[in-house]
Amino acid sequence: MDTHIQLPAMSQRIEEKPLPVLPRDLGLQWRPLQIEDAPNLFELITLIEHADKAPYRTSLEETVEVFEGSWKNFDTDSIAGVNQLGQIVAYGVLEMPPGDESITRVLIDGGVHPDARQVGLGQALVDWLVARASNMLRESDSTKPGRIATYLQDNVPEQWALYEKRGFEARRYYKALERDLSLPFEDFELASHLKLIPYGEHLDEAVRLANNDAFRDHWGSEPQTVEEWAQGRSMFVPEWSLVVVDETQSGGKEPLVVGYVLLEKYEQDWALAGHSSGYIRRLGVRRAYRGQRIGLALLSATMRKLQSVGIEYAELDVDTENPSGAFGLYSYLGFVESSSSRMLALDV
Repeated sequence: MDTHIQLPAMSQRIEEKPLPVLPRDLGLQWRPLQIEDAPNLFELITLIEHADKAPYRTSLEETVEVFEGSWKNFDTDSIAGVNQLGQIVAYGVLEMPPGDESITRVLIDGGVHPDARQVGLGQALVDWLVARASNMLRESDSTKPGRIATYLQDNVPEQWALYEKRGFEARRYYKALERDLSLPFEDFELASHLKLIPYGEHLDEAVRLANNDAFRDHWGSEPQTVEEWAQGRSMFVPEWSLVVVDETQSGGKEPLVVGYVLLEKYEQDWALAGHSSGYIRRLGVRRAYRGQRIGLALLSATMRKLQSVGIEYAELDVDTENPSGAFGLYSYLGFVESSSSRMLALDV
């Protein structure tokens, strides 16, 4: 996480930027996105992922989730270029995560139909998104550092260039890792006061608090609010997920959650990958409990669980500079790289 810093208010640091006029010479009309666009947007995202050889496919359910969250304002913080047939040809979405404490971020996502590329539309869209993101920071009037960020796969350097022309730099690198569950792996014992149990809805808030503690010292990580934490769960598989509790620290209530692993299932990716998989969305250990092999126990138990229900691979993404040593942990357990990505950012 970034160090807490107080600066002059954003309105003093950032000049208001007029939003660039988006091109209409391709027969496009520009307007904000709305929830009714989800099926149309899903079709466009699928075409983009196929053209860019993305190692995943976004589902319709995940596309619908883009519109969820009371902190989002699609009237001002989204854009869609729609052709005469009503098809979305280009889109952009911005959001300012509500839980940020030490930094104020605006996250950007967007894309252009493969058949509408090479005519300047991508750069025009990025310019609009960056201008709007800058104004969002200004409107927040935050006294914290500001950041505009986007995440892109490593195999699309032509897309990095669109942001690099506007001053963005690669600030973080990520690896997608996978583990063949047909290969042998070791089980790990926990200390007697620690117990590994199935995830349950009644533990969800305790897991959120453990997550916020576990990632408090990770670069770029900010606390998750209750609403943020609950958003984006269409692929969540509670019955595959596990937690570790310290039974000596219950305080008369539920035992303290000290570690957790939350699993998701992306069946739409299986044909692309050539195998079934369980995706480890979140894995964390409270900082005071590191060094007690909790992460190892959670991972080995997860692999055993997936194997028992016929899943062939375990998969996850990791920050290559994760301060908890997670990258080395996964390598030790036999995870190997399958693809990579990066975060491009412009700091204010």
